[in-house]
Amino acid sequence: MSPSDRAAQISSHLNWPTGLLAGQLAIITGSGQGIGAECARLFANEGAKVVVCDVDSKRSDAVADEINKQLGDKRAISVPGDVTDKSYFDVLVKKAAEFGNGKIHIIVNNAGYTWDGVIHKMSDKQWETMLNVHGTAPFRLVRTAAPYFRVKDGEPRCIVNISSTSGTHGNAGQANYSMGKAGVVGLTKTIAKEWGPQFGVRVNTVAFGHINTRLTAAKEEGAFITTASGERIALGIPGKQLSSRKGDESKPSYPDIALGRPGTATEAAKSILAVCSPLFSYVTGQTLEVTGGRGM
Repeated sequence: MSPSDRAAQISSHLNWPTGLLAGQLAIITGSGQGIGAECARLFANEGAKVVVCDVDSKRSDAVADEINKQLGDKRAISVPGDVTDKSYFDVLVKKAAEFGNGKIHIIVNNAGYTWDGVIHKMSDKQWETMLNVHGTAPFRLVRTAAPYFRVKDGEPRCIVNISSTSGTHGNAGQANYSMGKAGVVGLTKTIAKEWGPQFGVRVNTVAFGHINTRLTAAKEEGAFITTASGERIALGIPGKQLSSRKGDESKPSYPDIALGRPGTATEAAKSILAVCSPLFSYVTGQTLEVTGGRGM
């Protein structure tokens, strides 16, 4: 057998004719920038149709347009909206199913941000907002999309809920964020137990450590998010705190990370792609920490 024939046989056997996610439809929340946007690009490159959604409609539209321009095909649509608005999910799921010819295969619950404060000064609004964004929103999306996952058509179905080491280990100043991200782990395991036996749905959590995004940049850089109510929330880590972690700013060091550096948004997205791919076909109910070895 020639090498080309052997490659064709392997491709046919693994059912990856045009990519790891060929023929699948993926919803990726918070995909207007950062890790979510990188996921959208990677998923589309691996053959999936992608539904880009973000609270910032301009960013959401831009990512979808970029994907379609690059691939020369209608591979992405933008469905912007606020995940704290419970009416949004009916619209999102309906448009996603239409785009996927009646099917949805993948959900990546990635949308989120931080609203930090020490426990004794944290407001109820800070607390409730983070639980809503990181816990209630993923639950509502999964519940709304249930009819497209509780099916027996022999096609793969996968859900990835994004968490953080703040959720798996806790983090000072992030009681609200840590609570939301810890809850995601329990949600993941419960969906896996309910939808795995009859429908073969795989559900996993990916918990990130220090990834270079606007959430881990210096707060002084001015990144912010505007909530649906119009409140502007500053994002990032105070510069003094970052300096104390890094030491000499001319040669930043990360002694708590085995690989000696933060991860990139692309590296983070690749881990999500891997979990959604056939390579992880027998992995469900797990929490994969993507940290570069931090916290060992």
